[in-house]
Amino acid sequence: MKAAVIVFPGSNCDRDAAVTLEAVTGVKPAMVWHGDESLPKVDLIVLPGGFSYGDYLRSGAMAAQSPIVRAVKAEAERGVAVLGICNGFQILTETGLLPGALMRNSGLNFICRDVDLTVERADTAFTNAYTQGERVTIPIAHKDGSYFADDETLDRIEGEGQVVFRYATAEGGSGNPNGSRRDIAGLIDRTGRIMGLMPHPERAADAALGGIDGRRLFESLTRTLN
Repeated sequence: MKAAVIVFPGSNCDRDAAVTLEAVTGVKPAMVWHGDESLPKVDLIVLPGGFSYGDYLRSGAMAAQSPIVRAVKAEAERGVAVLGICNGFQILTETGLLPGALMRNSGLNFICRDVDLTVERADTAFTNAYTQGERVTIPIAHKDGSYFADDETLDRIEGEGQVVFRYATAEGGSGNPNGSRRDIAGLIDRTGRIMGLMPHPERAADAALGGIDGRRLFESLTRTLN
């Protein structure tokens, strides 16, 4: 599987994503600068976490206007898989490649900790190495991670099976860390080829760093896209 990682000014997880991709696939991904206007031929495009353009205006809003994003949209329309992690998820909603928006956390604070997730679907290109209903632990690190969409949109994406990960219910109360509607932590588009999620799977891909639950997301892609 050949992959490209997009690098924006303010990205801080682009190298993490690249290291994980190389460890899982054995192939070093292309690192593509936001000002470029074209992409190499790849099977997967990763929009990594970070704080592109310092999160000015809205998180992901300026990055969504970068020249490379036009190429990302064109490749997505051709069927190339796209994964947006944290800030990458924000960029995907800003471009309209995924529905809804990511808002300020309900507690108005930056949150950086492990969270439990429930795997809602294990039949997608991004999740086939998991089991449906499985509970996994993956870290978050965001200030604008509260997923929002209106009721009509939420009903539609629920009905079409686009919710892939939810924040798991904790004993004695909600495990939702940021106020995301319907506990949504990760979504796919209608084609199943574009995914956004707020937790960072690349930070849970090495046992020496505390966990490997995130690694299986990249293994899922390798199974599907090789």
